[in-house]
Amino acid sequence: MKRTPIISGEGILNLIPQRLPIVMVDSFCGIEDDCSYSGLTVTDDNIFCQEGKLQEAGIIEHIAQSAAARIGYIYLQKNEPVPLGFIGSVDKLTLHRLPETGQKLSTEITVIQEVFDITLVSACVSTTEGVIAECRMKIFLDKK
Repeated sequence: MKRTPIISGEGILNLIPQRLPIVMVDSFCGIEDDCSYSGLTVTDDNIFCQEGKLQEAGIIEHIAQSAAARIGYIYLQKNEPVPLGFIGSVDKLTLHRLPETGQKLSTEITVIQEVFDITLVSACVSTTEGVIAECRMKIFLDKK
């Protein structure tokens, strides 16, 4: 399903702590229930691209930043400072294929469980050709 971004370009930097060249989300399409939606167009100058393909580390970082964009959006809506988040674990990672430059990643983050400052999410990353990666990720928030 194609979603329309509600935040893109420089606006993404308000949602996530990363800065170039490590920014791995270029659009945020909002939240519906327990799911949030984000995207990234893979470019040749991406720090995680090799030989025209986004590598596994780049896909994992994209998932983490997609989860961070969700949290950032929620906190901005409440007019509260956006907390830093840290990856606690990545589990059940299935990588079907590496996306090529020029492809647009569409990522769905689903909250499975939230306990205090720990969130467990499920992620599904797709292109127009289908699912490329899936995993679960545990994220710790530092609300200092």
